[in-house]
Amino acid sequence: MGITKRPFGTLPDGQEATLYTLRNAGGFSVSVSDFGGTIVHILAPDRKGQFQNVVCGYDSVEEYVVADGYLGATVGRFCNRIARGRFTLEGKVYDDLYINDGPNHLHGGKVGFSHRLWSVAGTEEGEEPSLTLRLVSPDGEEGYPGRLDVSVTFTVRADHALAIHYEARTDQTTVVNLTNHAYFNLGGYASGDVLDQVLWLDAQSYLRGDENLIPTGEMIPVDGTPFDFRTPKAIGRDFFADDADLKKAGGYDHCFNFTDWQSAGRELRLRGTAFDPATGRKLELFTNSPCVQLYTANFLKNPAFPLSGGYPQMTQHAFCLETQKMPDSPNHEGFTDTTLCPGEVFDYTTVYRFSAE
Repeated sequence: MGITKRPFGTLPDGQEATLYTLRNAGGFSVSVSDFGGTIVHILAPDRKGQFQNVVCGYDSVEEYVVADGYLGATVGRFCNRIARGRFTLEGKVYDDLYINDGPNHLHGGKVGFSHRLWSVAGTEEGEEPSLTLRLVSPDGEEGYPGRLDVSVTFTVRADHALAIHYEARTDQTTVVNLTNHAYFNLGGYASGDVLDQVLWLDAQSYLRGDENLIPTGEMIPVDGTPFDFRTPKAIGRDFFADDADLKKAGGYDHCFNFTDWQSAGRELRLRGTAFDPATGRKLELFTNSPCVQLYTANFLKNPAFPLSGGYPQMTQHAFCLETQKMPDSPNHEGFTDTTLCPGEVFDYTTVYRFSAE
């Protein structure tokens, strides 16, 4: 119970990264690196009480520096995609965002928050240990306006939950969209694909994407489509359906809009569950974010970067539930508002609670 830390490797500029492990009295633990605010391990019990790591990651910071996929990282200043690396804000065009995903900007750009060394702003020991990391993004970084002061607090709760609380403040009007990119496999990260794991999402629509996965502006009702998870179903049940939106993404890589996302308020609500029939592990998703990006690791296939212990990357061997606002929001009227003004606080929380049945 409490927090331990150990060296996690050396960055190219000589700075040392650290791995912090937060553990509750029941043995549930989460390990977070100050490099990228990255979730490296989540050890959760199955129905027999056996603990396994249920997120994909690497063994050292040297791998996180060069590998792709944003495994477990805190992503910003704007997670997901912005079309053509440009947007208009208060009548001014910002068109110098780094292009790193076909013709588009992805997950904060060339470096982004996922590849920065964060500072430790505070820790709390005790029954529900927490770690707060802080990062300052200067005005103009990656093409974004305003100095952004960001903090992310990771808390391991007594009920086997990981709470992630995001805060950000700016000195100029800017755009912000933060998330965590953990790759979950409730059977254990090295247990095979997740197509038999059962998912429920409180979402009545999703965003249609073009061939580069940029939203077209259409919000498609999930009813009668492979995107309907309102009744729990195996991730793989409709995965190979003859559906153009699925085929463009190579699987699920879509923003799901929660029920009543426009008027839901700021309270935490249960928005999703995942269950592994083989181990009995269950994951509950609580958040006050309006949307979640469901991603089924369609591009997790780089043989140059095996996961922890040398386990190979393989597609569909994990799923991501990235709570966020809508991708490319600054370029779509009627999408979520991602604008942050001086004096305002970007303030969102997501909780991943684990149990076993």
